[in-house]
Amino acid sequence: MLFLWKYIDDMIGKGFEWYVILELMVYASATNVAMALPLSVLLSSIMTYGSLGENYELVAIKSAGISLSRAMYPMVVIVTVLAVSAFYFSDYMLPKANLKYYSLLYDVREQKSANFLPEGVFSNSFPNYTIRVKRKDKDGQTLHELIIYGKNVENNTNFVVFANKGRMYRTNDNKFLVMELEDGVRYEEGGTQGNFNPRQTLTRFRFKKTTQKMDLTGFNIHRTNESEFTKAFQMMSLRMLNDTMRKTQHVLDSNNLANYKLVIPYIRYFNTALSSKTVKHPVPAKPNILTGLNHNEKLGIVNTALAGAKSVDEMLKSRVTVIKDRAGDLHQAAVEYQKKFTLSAACIALFLIGAPLGAIIRKGGLGLPVVVAVIFFLIYYIISTIGEKYVKAGDASPLVGMWIAIFILTPIGLFLSYKAANDSVIFDVDAYKRLFGKLFKVKLKLRKEQ
Repeated sequence: MLFLWKYIDDMIGKGFEWYVILELMVYASATNVAMALPLSVLLSSIMTYGSLGENYELVAIKSAGISLSRAMYPMVVIVTVLAVSAFYFSDYMLPKANLKYYSLLYDVREQKSANFLPEGVFSNSFPNYTIRVKRKDKDGQTLHELIIYGKNVENNTNFVVFANKGRMYRTNDNKFLVMELEDGVRYEEGGTQGNFNPRQTLTRFRFKKTTQKMDLTGFNIHRTNESEFTKAFQMMSLRMLNDTMRKTQHVLDSNNLANYKLVIPYIRYFNTALSSKTVKHPVPAKPNILTGLNHNEKLGIVNTALAGAKSVDEMLKSRVTVIKDRAGDLHQAAVEYQKKFTLSAACIALFLIGAPLGAIIRKGGLGLPVVVAVIFFLIYYIISTIGEKYVKAGDASPLVGMWIAIFILTPIGLFLSYKAANDSVIFDVDAYKRLFGKLFKVKLKLRKEQ
């Protein structure tokens, strides 16, 4: 649904075959696994253990001498296998799915609209033709009151066709649009007669029926070579991302070294030894190098320093954009590199929250578990998004920015697991009522004593 809402305007009215849209949706579904899989693990674990608690099956398990952690052990193994599978999916399958998805999406968005003859509008959809249709029938093929302005490229002549009625259809190979025109007239200008006669000829002929062919090559989807998209970080595997980051870091280090070499000639050092054989009475360092100089000498030194600073600024300004772009590429590659691991870790962390939470709230179905799952998933997603933006901006290290959501949610999951194993009443409303009742009674008693 996210895919349809986002790109529906790019697909409607372009005459795609059903399998093209289906292929695009399948690839889009694969690219959404990174967001859907952690949510599904969280929701399913809450619903499963909530249903077990609601039907007193967890009570039966505990009465048989089996602890909650022991009862969760098989699901921990399954979720671990799922997390490992998610890692291999994000490393091998997801880059290929992204490559197929974004290359096909690019071709779909670049495709011309199939509604190339709208009513009452001069359309330039076909090269060397301008066509106006006053009215169409409901079938979309029968046309009324057509005007066609065209240019014959071979003879370099122009013509115009007026027709009262027409019918259009595509050829079987979908390469041409055929327009069968009825009751019309065609005016065509001829070339010059001879090399020295500037006069031109005008040909006019009326017709009962005639046919006009339009090339549909520009309206058929053209697939771009997928190799042009392989440099995007989303299409890279773990090994390719590692190589890319290493090469990008090498380029950044080379640029920094080149900048250092460019700036060094503009830096002047004045060093004096505290004592030596040649200098018997060294001059102590002055807190201000301009002390003791007259106005003209001070002005000359300041102007020289300012000119040198401006030269350095102009020299490095042209290199800043390149360095920023390279640094942005490095940060984005680091984000995609860490995403290969965070997907698996998110599945385990959210399971540690969902399973004990379902055992505590003891509610199954699609009611309260859905609300709780959405709340925790939003917390995870918002923190992950903020951390990712900080990493891409270069304000946080990739390890901290991409893993901060896992670092925050994992202790919460361990805490909930501890509470569930000890039959906690953390979500028991009656327990909170009793607590507030006791506090209220204590407060009243203190007031009476005062």
